[in-house]
Amino acid sequence: MAQLLELDAEVLASHLAELTALLADHADPAPARILDLGSGPGTGSLALARRFPAAEVTAVDVSPQMLHRLRKQAAAHGVADRISTVEANLDGSWDVIGESGPYDLIWAASFLHHVADPARTFAQAFEQVRPGGLVAVTEMDFFPLYLPEDTGIGRPGLEARLHAATNTQPPHEWSDHLKDAGFTLKERRPFEIRLDSTQAGPSLNAYAQASLARLRSHATDVLDADDLAALDALLDETQPHGIAHRDDLRVHTTRTTWIARRP
Repeated sequence: MAQLLELDAEVLASHLAELTALLADHADPAPARILDLGSGPGTGSLALARRFPAAEVTAVDVSPQMLHRLRKQAAAHGVADRISTVEANLDGSWDVIGESGPYDLIWAASFLHHVADPARTFAQAFEQVRPGGLVAVTEMDFFPLYLPEDTGIGRPGLEARLHAATNTQPPHEWSDHLKDAGFTLKERRPFEIRLDSTQAGPSLNAYAQASLARLRSHATDVLDADDLAALDALLDETQPHGIAHRDDLRVHTTRTTWIARRP
């Protein structure tokens, strides 16, 4: 999972830069203390540290492996002195998280749908951010699309059928949760991302491979045998028409970001 998150940040670097620029437009003054909830391997923490070079970032995740990877990346990017990590389950106590607060900006990227009680998490975030501070939430509306309609393997439309079978939940909507927690919603912005292979860069094949392999793990009981065989052939790195070697991949996805302020 860490590799997929890092590939996502690499391929969609332009979107991540656009997103942090949007945060900078809303943040006045620039944040000095930032809290990254569900940081994973730290792609968001690193992007925020780059955007706000005077800020200190506290990254929170339940996985020690993810946090270890984050610390290595922070050292490699020369920001280890500004990024600290906290191993914590956000469904539990926030006491240790509060030790570095109050925060000027709280960031939660593709994470809040994992918590047991989102209302409680938003209430805790409200307590941790200073008056006038911001919370920014971003979610993927649907898994990225990579393949052409006809891959030359199996029936056309494989990826559409894969998504229809595995991506059955409606998009997340956090506007009411933010308002109920006491925040004032400042902006809700959808982003449509379309990148061809040139724009996506050299990591596109690895990104598509990792992403579709993850979907494959959920598809055994929801796709028919022919589609599963075609998907397996596409994921086979020894096949010349496999995802690892194709030059006709692209990225299409949408993401939504909410920015809210504590009064």
